[in-house]
Amino acid sequence: MDRRSSSCFLFLCVILLATSCTQEPAIFKEYRTVFKVGDQPTWAKKVWNHSNWERRIKLIPEGQIFWSRTRIDILRAPEEFQSYVLQIDPYGEYEIFWDGVLIGKNGNPGQEAELPPEGELWVTYSIPTHLATEGAHMLALRLSNYYFPDHVGQYELEIADYEDLFTDQLIKTSYMHVFAGAFLIISIYFLFLFLNNRKEYPTLIFSACCFLIVGLVLTVFSKDYVPIHYSVHVIRLQIINSFLLGISFLIPYYFSIQFPYPRRGLSLILYAVVLIFIWLINEHAFDWKTVGMVLSMWCFSFGMVSYGAYKNVRGARLVLVTLLLSVVVFLASGFVVSLYTGLGLILLGMLYLLTLNIKEQRLAYENSLIQSTRLRLELLKKNIQPHFLMNTLTSLIDWVEEAPKKGALFIEALAKEFDLFNQIEDQTLIPIAQEIALCRSHLEIMEYRKEIAYSWEEEGIDPEEKIPPAILHTLLENGITHSMHMADNSIKFKLVFESNSQYKCYTFLTFAARTGHETNTKEEGTGLKYIKARLTESYHSKWDLTSEPTDHGWKNTLKIYS
Repeated sequence: MDRRSSSCFLFLCVILLATSCTQEPAIFKEYRTVFKVGDQPTWAKKVWNHSNWERRIKLIPEGQIFWSRTRIDILRAPEEFQSYVLQIDPYGEYEIFWDGVLIGKNGNPGQEAELPPEGELWVTYSIPTHLATEGAHMLALRLSNYYFPDHVGQYELEIADYEDLFTDQLIKTSYMHVFAGAFLIISIYFLFLFLNNRKEYPTLIFSACCFLIVGLVLTVFSKDYVPIHYSVHVIRLQIINSFLLGISFLIPYYFSIQFPYPRRGLSLILYAVVLIFIWLINEHAFDWKTVGMVLSMWCFSFGMVSYGAYKNVRGARLVLVTLLLSVVVFLASGFVVSLYTGLGLILLGMLYLLTLNIKEQRLAYENSLIQSTRLRLELLKKNIQPHFLMNTLTSLIDWVEEAPKKGALFIEALAKEFDLFNQIEDQTLIPIAQEIALCRSHLEIMEYRKEIAYSWEEEGIDPEEKIPPAILHTLLENGITHSMHMADNSIKFKLVFESNSQYKCYTFLTFAARTGHETNTKEEGTGLKYIKARLTESYHSKWDLTSEPTDHGWKNTLKIYS
């Protein structure tokens, strides 16, 4: 199945999944809640004229008692052996009445200043069966809100079958913790990958995103098993929004690295300012902050990924599909479901991009192995090339016949050069002293062969420095091959080393008579190709090699940049 087919298949699966999430018929209808400061037991009655009550109270100081009344219509009465429960999470400690009957108490309303915090959020109360009949009912709460006097309101309210409510919560919490556990493992795995290669910042960002999502899920769903008093609920919401702030910045930042575009730094700064503005404005509007940050994250991510798709960046189109799928899930479900599903889809897209990067790195590594093997073969070929061996053996025969002692020295020099080649053939970098020893050994052999006085000088050499093997040796060979001896039957080579904070420089000078055939644009030979391949293997593009004729012979300059 190709990439386009995979995208279509994924798109159809999500649509079918989203459309299959049908909701059961509602069993209640909730009307607008009204409030009044004061304390009269008769306000708990089912029938009471509350037309002059306020729809909103901004501030109730000093933990005063206030009441709320909410009309609720039961649309379907419980069946036999079935009971309804009511779950509610208002700020404050309260007593709860259903049609004037006290069905529960949470804390000590009106006594919060004298008594320690008591009670918790998301408490469930059983509705007596004889009061859960089909028709209109009245939910009345007697509250005090000592810790957050400016945060008066009634929030989520749910009426459901007892078993269904707890079973659904248990299943949802279990699934979300499995979801969090999977991303925790992924986060740790990619963190270890980054620690082994600290230049791969996308891996670290992806790991951080997974970890923040784990923290977000645990913080949100901890309410199902950790009792939380309303006085600390704001702290929990601030932690949730902090996790979302990190996620909302890191995901677009990740895409900006994968799909680079002009003025990336400026746009990220502006985006960070937008997120901080959303995070700081209206300290108690946590739902508004959540929606604002998630929407900003999606819009910025969509713009960056669309740019990558427009530029035909590999993997951009599939990630674009995952972003669009999150919209489909949002339209087919609620915000909470679409939030975690959408984050999961986006993280899958990010994971897909990382797998593409890892695949490219693996291919590059395999290519480097092939290149390294090829260079080793090139080095071996340089060492045992038939032309060199034939000329050397011919010279050796002459020396053995005419001067056996010099013949023995010749053999000793040849063995020394072969031994040095054997030591460096499988290394990427060797000490400069070893390279110089190889050059000196080669000059000794060539002196026997050509009966020319070769000499070697060096200046400023740092014995701690390293260089790819046979680089100078190849320049030396070129100097011998393309130069003529001077009037005194000699050729001199000199190596000068200089370094500063920006680069290290090797200058290789050949002092010889010009052959008259050299040009500045002569065709690149096998030796020069070998040098460039070795330099690229060790220094990538951070090197420069120039060759030019001089009055006294030839000059090669090798710069290795920091």
